[in-house]
Amino acid sequence: MMMLIAPDRYGDFANELHQMHRLRYRVFKRRLGWDVPTDGKFEIDAFDALKPHYLLLRGDEGSINGCVRLLPSAGPTMLRDTFPVLLGGVSAPQTEHIWESSRFALDLPPSTPKGEGGIALGTYELFAGMIEFGLSRRLRRIVTVTDLRMERILRRAGWPLDRIGEPQEIGTTRAVAGFLDVSNESLAAIRHNGSLASPVLWTPVVSSAA
Repeated sequence: MMMLIAPDRYGDFANELHQMHRLRYRVFKRRLGWDVPTDGKFEIDAFDALKPHYLLLRGDEGSINGCVRLLPSAGPTMLRDTFPVLLGGVSAPQTEHIWESSRFALDLPPSTPKGEGGIALGTYELFAGMIEFGLSRRLRRIVTVTDLRMERILRRAGWPLDRIGEPQEIGTTRAVAGFLDVSNESLAAIRHNGSLASPVLWTPVVSSAA
């Protein structure tokens, strides 16, 4: 199940957000060894204070198995403010029609079901959720900073990255910035390759007490 957590719902879904930060710690700090800010066993950075929207992939047992963070490019972004070296000398996007995705993470067992290209279905669900969110906001593109491994996954999934500049060494990672198309065509490709029969996005609604 995919969950969209908007800023005005943070308090209602604090447990899910705590699980997300623990997931990010496991993936980025422990598994990948990135130099990221941590607080205990939580990975939290300055961009989490900017009231982003979060997409969370929730497993059948209730645990958070995947996540991605979304912020409008009209405000501070990781690309412009943290990784400008990846811009290749051009200006970072700054428009209401482009949002930035960051902190894409999945923690799934090796036995998890796969779609086209041997890519986990959870990956396809997160990709579809990003595009569905973008279409609901009338976005044209999503800008992102990623590593070359994820760039290859995006290409195999049918949602290729349009590079902004050439890859650069950042810490232990070969990173690259680029745009992802937000369109019905891209969504159709992801749904087809991930065998997704219907929309994945679900916005939590908290029932008021009787």
